[in-house]
Amino acid sequence: MPNDIVTVEPDSSLKTWGWISYILHLVVAVGAVLPGAQASIALLLIALVIDLVKRDDAAGSWQASHFSWRIRSVLWAGLAYILTSWLWLLLLLPGWIAWALISLWFLYRIVKGMVRMNAGRSMEPSNVL
Repeated sequence: MPNDIVTVEPDSSLKTWGWISYILHLVVAVGAVLPGAQASIALLLIALVIDLVKRDDAAGSWQASHFSWRIRSVLWAGLAYILTSWLWLLLLLPGWIAWALISLWFLYRIVKGMVRMNAGRSMEPSNVL
């Protein structure tokens, strides 16, 4: 009788798509932190679309947590930028400080995700932010 046990491995292209998305996010995050290195918002939108499209393909695998991690990172950072945009009206410094902190937080999340993905580990489900 043949062995009917099937090991389901997520498509290896999911990891490739994950790396493409992480690299696009990283370019945007570094561009947001370094003065004069502004990357296009289009790169971030491309990465977000990749994550939204490929998230269902990764369902049930450790990679699914990475797609959700990147989507949440973009949404939370975008919300934080919108909520703190009024600080630019109080002079340049408060807005610059707020946006610098948000950009550093976003960069931290992207690097943390890349390190965990490289190790083949999922993101912790308790990390909402």
